[in-house]
Amino acid sequence: MGHDDLPTLELAFPGPERDRGVAAILSGRKTALTGLLEIYEHAGEAVPVAGQLFSVLDSDGRPAVTIELVEVRVVPMKEIDDDFARAEGRGYPDAAGWRAAHEEFFRSDGVSEFLGRTPVIDDDTLVVAERFRVVA
Repeated sequence: MGHDDLPTLELAFPGPERDRGVAAILSGRKTALTGLLEIYEHAGEAVPVAGQLFSVLDSDGRPAVTIELVEVRVVPMKEIDDDFARAEGRGYPDAAGWRAAHEEFFRSDGVSEFLGRTPVIDDDTLVVAERFRVVA
């Protein structure tokens, strides 16, 4: 199965943030990612499951790498631990650093525009915490 046959996954929004995320996957630093459950629900998308393959797109919309999800959990933000935060490959020293960055992104203009409102982000906000491995 080639890149074109797979569902796609886009990190953040096109631009520097996505480019850094794709580079972190390619380098092996990034082995986890997090999505806001509300975004999946608003888009009418099912929460992914372990075993699914995705073609990760770069900022130009081209396939950059194929990943396989090895673990998917829907958890409140307060349950993200330091190990998961570091696995995100973005240089977060701990869960507090991860939390600050994700709160900022989840409240960003882009996310608010997509949802039609600014989401409430607190300890109990549900996120989709995914671990993956590179397969191609």
